Amino acid sequence: MEILVCIKRVPDTSENEIEVNRDGTDIERDDLVYSVNEWDNYAVEEAIQIRDKVGGSVTVVSVGDEEAEEVLRRQMAMGADKGVLLSDDAFEGSDGKGLATILKAEVEKGNYDLILTGAQADDGAGQVGGMLAAMLDWPCASLVNFIEVVDDKKIKVGREIAGGNQEMYEVDLPCVLSIQTGINEPRYVGIRGIRKVASIKIPVHGTGDLGIAPEAVGEPGAKTKRLDYFVPELGEGAEILEGSTDEIIDKLIEFLKAKGGIK
Repeated sequence: MEILVCIKRVPDTSENEIEVNRDGTDIERDDLVYSVNEWDNYAVEEAIQIRDKVGGSVTVVSVGDEEAEEVLRRQMAMGADKGVLLSDDAFEGSDGKGLATILKAEVEKGNYDLILTGAQADDGAGQVGGMLAAMLDWPCASLVNFIEVVDDKKIKVGREIAGGNQEMYEVDLPCVLSIQTGINEPRYVGIRGIRKVASIKIPVHGTGDLGIAPEAVGEPGAKTKRLDYFVPELGEGAEILEGSTDEIIDKLIEFLKAKGGIK
C-alpha cells in the first residue's frame, strides 16, 4: 500500500510561550522552537504501522520553506521511506484551499492508495484534509482513531463523535483520512535514526514542477484572509467556596440565587 502523509512544521507549544506581535498580524516567531504538528505525528506512526502489516511504502510531504526539511527528516528517521518538500515563494500566504491545491498536484504525480493528514494544524481550521479529498473526488473521514485494512480495495475506520461515541465505516480506497491524537503511541526518534537519514536527498517541488499557476495559490489565490490575532482579556478569577460540605452547599445556593440561576 502506497501511503502519503501530509505533515507541517509548527511552533512547539510545550517549549514556547506564544505571544502576538505588535501589529496583531501574527505571533512572534523569533527564537521559537519548532517541531512536527502533534496530530501529524500520530498520522505518520499509523502509516508506518499499516505499511509494516501489509507492505508498501510511506512518503511524508510538507508545504513550507527550506526549514520544513527538518521535520521531514525527523519523520523519515521515525520510519517513513521518503520525504518531499513543496516549497515556492508563490506558496506564501496560502489558505486551506491553496494548501489543498498544492497537495493535490503532488498527489497526482504519484500513485497513492491512502492519504493521511492530522485532524488539524496550528491554525486549527481542520480544512485541508476534507478539501484535498473533495478536489481528488476521493472518500474522506475525519477524526479517525481506528484503522484496519480489509483488503487492497477497502479499509475499516472508526471515528470519534459527540458524547464519546464511536462510528465505524468501511471506506473504499483510495481515500483521505484525518487522524485524531490517541490512535496510537508514536515511537521515539533517536539520534542514530536522525543521523541515518541526514544525507538522504529530499526532492523540492515548486509551482513549475507541480504545474500550478502562481496566482492560484498564496495570497493572490486565498479566499480567506487572516484579519487579526489577539489574546482574549482575562476575566475575574474563580471564587473558591470554603467550609464544610453543608456550608459550601448553602453558599452555592445563595450564590446561584444572587446570579438569577435559581429562585
